[in-house]
Amino acid sequence: MPLRSDAISVDVRACQWVNIREALHHFGTYAGPTQSQHHIKPLHWYVACRLVLEGGFHPDDITPRPPFTVTTRAGKHYLHFDQSVATGGERTILGGLKTKNVDVVVTKDGIGPVLAISCKGMTGAFRNLTNRMEETIGECTNLHITYPAMVFGYMFVIRANRNVAAIAEELPGEGETPTRQLLANDIAMQEGGAPVESIFRFHSALRELTGRRGIRDDVSRYEAVTLALIEPNGDRAGDTLVDFPPQDSPLRLEQFFSTLYLRYEERYLFGAPDLKSVTRRIEWAPSSPAFANEGAEGDNLPILDYEVRLEE
Repeated sequence: MPLRSDAISVDVRACQWVNIREALHHFGTYAGPTQSQHHIKPLHWYVACRLVLEGGFHPDDITPRPPFTVTTRAGKHYLHFDQSVATGGERTILGGLKTKNVDVVVTKDGIGPVLAISCKGMTGAFRNLTNRMEETIGECTNLHITYPAMVFGYMFVIRANRNVAAIAEELPGEGETPTRQLLANDIAMQEGGAPVESIFRFHSALRELTGRRGIRDDVSRYEAVTLALIEPNGDRAGDTLVDFPPQDSPLRLEQFFSTLYLRYEERYLFGAPDLKSVTRRIEWAPSSPAFANEGAEGDNLPILDYEVRLEE
């Protein structure tokens, strides 16, 4: 899936319409300081746009606001691409212990935050994965105390750095910008191709934090968690490792969003039918200008890795 010619620019702080390949390619190859969060911002944008297109959530309800507008005619909802309406930033949510800025949030008038996704990434220093577990548990517990019905997802991506021998053939050529030297603690993959032990332990710990179904369940568990290792070099830069997590793992990306949508509908539609006029997910008109194969809006359509929620 090739990148579009208009490569991602994180200097543009507003949400952009990107696909997973573009977001993860940026994460895998980003060479700047991670304190700026520029390495992970495109993943926030991908999630926000996917919640509109696949999830059927109105762009007005999402932070950061995706670059879409909606018009309604004769009961049909038409989606338009409009970069000028997009915003950046995070939404501050009142937690049981403290307020927390969350990466992507869907909020409904009169109800509050109904769905949120926290996107985290590590490019090295994997000894700090233990500290990340403490942060992960604390964030989930804090927000579920105040909003036990909120559907909360956790997305974690790790740069799949290999040892020096494995990446020797991918060193930059003459005149190219060299990558920073990898330290022992920055290595994510062993010579045999398997993740290092610290990542296996992290995967095992995250498995215990996913699968929350009801609002009276453990507040320290997320409704869905996903973990992915991202290729940082060569032609496969931005690809996810196919064999990790294992095929039977609940942390695989393929089931992450569908699980969130299911939990949302169980709580806010089936569990509260009187609120359907507010909480119902939108089905987009197939003739929406944003999906056109040609024209100003259609020219901005990236190749998607999911199905758009279209009305039958």
